[in-house]
Amino acid sequence: MSAPTFHGKVAIVTGAGSGIGRALAVSLAARGARLALSDIDETGLAATVAKCGSAEARTYQLNVADRAAVLAHAAEVERDFGAAHFVFNNAGATLVGTFEHSSLEEIDWQLGINLWGVIHGSKAFLPLMLRQREGCIVNISSIFGLLGYPAQGAYNISKFGVRGLTECLWSELKGSGVRAVCVHPGGIRTNIERAGRRVKLADGTEQEFAAKAEKMLVTPPEECAQDILRGIEAGKQRILTGYRSRTVYWISRLFPNSYPSLFKYLN
Repeated sequence: MSAPTFHGKVAIVTGAGSGIGRALAVSLAARGARLALSDIDETGLAATVAKCGSAEARTYQLNVADRAAVLAHAAEVERDFGAAHFVFNNAGATLVGTFEHSSLEEIDWQLGINLWGVIHGSKAFLPLMLRQREGCIVNISSIFGLLGYPAQGAYNISKFGVRGLTECLWSELKGSGVRAVCVHPGGIRTNIERAGRRVKLADGTEQEFAAKAEKMLVTPPEECAQDILRGIEAGKQRILTGYRSRTVYWISRLFPNSYPSLFKYLN
């Protein structure tokens, strides 16, 4: 089933220089996809391509927070590949900080990558997919797009926004040949926490969250990537993957008003 889904198709992956993005690229390569891989880190991109074997892969240095750059990237991909079948809006970062401690500039930085990056990627590639009457927009949200968590205010805003956009597209794209998928990774063992930022006014609250996060990042990104691709192949609209993802999903549904009291069980 996997070969017809991705074989020969053009897959765009942002944030492909490490973590989930790299794992997606490698897994897509194994399925015969043609790869347009982007990241702000060119060294990381080169390392990803080295793991993709003989697959057709082109790399692009890209800051997803830059609207003009993402629009230009879509034009480059169409020029280089002639099509866009899957776009994985994966690039992301984290800002550890309570809302009180977070400056507006720090929140802007977080939303620029995690939310506007997804908006830019979705908006840039959707017209081509609609012309093709074929395509799949895969937006990476988070378990923190299912419930709010302390010291993750800006991150919550970004990931809830990604979820809201994607769920809106479920209805808007019906019958167009294009579909949208929302992914909620749990604790994936990437460098997102170490490579992320802590607000300048951080105190013990942020330190406590960072210590908990380190213990929760346990699922290998390769397992996450396989879950995502299998979910797409199965026609899922929402994909849960990684440590505690299903627990958080059901807690948010069953206890929408009282889940904060259950946080101690999520460690």
